[in-house]
Amino acid sequence: MGRAKVVTVLSQKGGAGKSTLTMQLAGGLVRKGLRVVVIDLDPQETALRWSHAAPEGTPFPATVIQLGTAVDGLGACLRKIVREGGIVLLDCPPSIEHPATVAALQEADVALVPVVPSPADLWSTKGVERLILQVQASRKGLRAALVPNRVVRTNLAWDVLEVMRDFSLPVLGAALSQRNAFAQSAVIGGTVYQLGRGGADAAREVDKLVVEVLKLTGEK
Repeated sequence: MGRAKVVTVLSQKGGAGKSTLTMQLAGGLVRKGLRVVVIDLDPQETALRWSHAAPEGTPFPATVIQLGTAVDGLGACLRKIVREGGIVLLDCPPSIEHPATVAALQEADVALVPVVPSPADLWSTKGVERLILQVQASRKGLRAALVPNRVVRTNLAWDVLEVMRDFSLPVLGAALSQRNAFAQSAVIGGTVYQLGRGGADAAREVDKLVVEVLKLTGEK
């Protein structure tokens, strides 16, 4: 059993769907038979609250722990967790200036940046990209990608997705749409896989996301 891969999910502003991407990805990775641990570094504790919404008989499929913004404890926590293999997902605060985000990026094997296809989100993503490129300059093994998130079928959305290809970071070959199923799964403390037919389209999107992320980590 090898060392667990660390995937850091970060953004510069709230509303990008960072925690949604993290939790759905966690559920999809578990379905692949992987051990998954989510570390919630966001002061809003979205991932932790999400998992706590699950009924006792149907817990959230991955382990979710809350580390708050205790940057000093992140390295020690990860050293223990990664020995057991699998994937560790770090859900960061929505700010690249936050010490917890910077620390999480330094620990990452892969960095994912969810991007809502709107002009304001693209502008804020430029700052995230600069930070990641700076870290990559000193850590050659760090891989990163932009993930189109909350995509709606409008001309503006598709125009913005085209602009995303002008970034230096690659755009992941999978996207998550703006679907009620993603919000519904948070209410039940689970993932779209638990919603049956109502979550089928969303589950297919998460399946594609999982495949692309595993390629980045080198797991499969």
